[in-house]
Amino acid sequence: MTPQTTTAGDPVIRPDFAFLTEIENRSGEKVSRCYQCRKCTNGCPLAFAMDWMPNQVIRAVQLGLAKEILGSETIWVCASCQTCTTRCPNDIDIAHLMDTLRQFSRESEVPAAQPKIVKFHQAFLDSVRRHGRLFELGMVGRYKLASRDFFSGTRLGLEMVRKGKLKFLPAGIKGKREIRQMFGDV
Repeated sequence: MTPQTTTAGDPVIRPDFAFLTEIENRSGEKVSRCYQCRKCTNGCPLAFAMDWMPNQVIRAVQLGLAKEILGSETIWVCASCQTCTTRCPNDIDIAHLMDTLRQFSRESEVPAAQPKIVKFHQAFLDSVRRHGRLFELGMVGRYKLASRDFFSGTRLGLEMVRKGKLKFLPAGIKGKREIRQMFGDV
């Protein structure tokens, strides 16, 4: 079957409300409230590195373009800095939405546009899960093993150790059990 196109030759997009409903239910965010003011995109410090701008991600979710969004670089590039969330006039927690899309992407086994970012993301979460907070040196070690990128950044890493910015042992915290509960480990 040939995809339908407009008279200008552009593909016709048929909205898939099932994906929108699934993402709204998982995230608790009312994505359908977005009216494309672009305040999220205009404030995003990482927009230059994204293949889809934050407002375009939201629009794609509204249209049900699951494969395109779940395979995009944007959901993995997002640093969850909350800038977009604080700027949204409709109180959509866009950073949380991006987290939900990352999680859904992994569950759906959609190939990531940037596999190394996924490995970094997993190393970060594993560090928080194990230590209750980020243990940078351990996280970098796990990432280097997973990505097989053993030598890039070595000089910077050694300089950080020399200046005392990277600790050899993780810091102890109270509430590790509660952190593990958040991850479903207990």
